[in-house]
Amino acid sequence: METKVVKPYKIKESSQKDAAYRKLIKPELADELYDKILTIVIAGKKYRDADFSAQRLAQELDTNPRYLSAVVNSRYGQNYSCLVNEFRIRDAQYMLTDKRYKDMTMEEIGRAVGFMNRQSFYAAFFKYKGMSPHKFRSLYA
Repeated sequence: METKVVKPYKIKESSQKDAAYRKLIKPELADELYDKILTIVIAGKKYRDADFSAQRLAQELDTNPRYLSAVVNSRYGQNYSCLVNEFRIRDAQYMLTDKRYKDMTMEEIGRAVGFMNRQSFYAAFFKYKGMSPHKFRSLYA
């Protein structure tokens, strides 16, 4: 008898779609855009802004969202939302284990790293770490 594993959040496995426009990316332009994405989203910590969408990033970079999406996918191997959430979870891990943030609630930490609500924070955290932020804090703090 096979046991079915039920995940506590509705997490979908990402799948690669073969979009023809991704093959049209010019490597030198993609590299330039890649560097700008790193500067704005990662170094500038824009990922902490819950309202900083791929659309806004594309506007800031003076490109279109589809091209931006293609570059993120080809360079990072994931979509924009996953890229942003990865950095949010890294920040959350740090905050959950640093004594300076021990009095912050899960909701406060989630908002501080850029999640709009507790549910999206918990779902993303579980996807990347395989446990809730609360359990992570109790194990590693």
